[in-house]
Amino acid sequence: MTRQSTAPAAPALSPESAEPDGASQRILLRRSVAIWAALGIFVLTATLAVYACLALHLGAWQAIPFTLAVWAWLALCSLRYERAQPVALKIGPDGLSVWNRTGALLAQGRIVGCSQWSGRLLMLALMPEQGRSCTLLLAADALPAPIFRELAVLGRRGAGA
Repeated sequence: MTRQSTAPAAPALSPESAEPDGASQRILLRRSVAIWAALGIFVLTATLAVYACLALHLGAWQAIPFTLAVWAWLALCSLRYERAQPVALKIGPDGLSVWNRTGALLAQGRIVGCSQWSGRLLMLALMPEQGRSCTLLLAADALPAPIFRELAVLGRRGAGA
């Protein structure tokens, strides 16, 4: 996701922060249990794969320190991924705005692409007025069901489907 340098929105991440012109409010995103479970399974699978490969070449006991190092690196990357995720979004007349946990704007633009996996996962492509497009991955358990459906419809419209 591309970062745009703007001042933090005030008040930071308040769900009651409606615009004076009647635009929609910010929607707070929850942590997705499904994404965390998938990430945990990936870390476990990758760690076991590293151990299996290294144990063949180095021996079982000599592979353990390297395996633990890989596990620690993947766990830190997972935490970094979590901290980089958006925590709020706003559906406006000109597109979608996404904020991080400090209230800084992560991405803003019109929805130009969409990919949906059943009713569980939605990937939106946002095109800002200037710069490159960015993608936003949303799990259904991270936001209210009506908002997820609205984003899916907006995504299909934006993608021309």
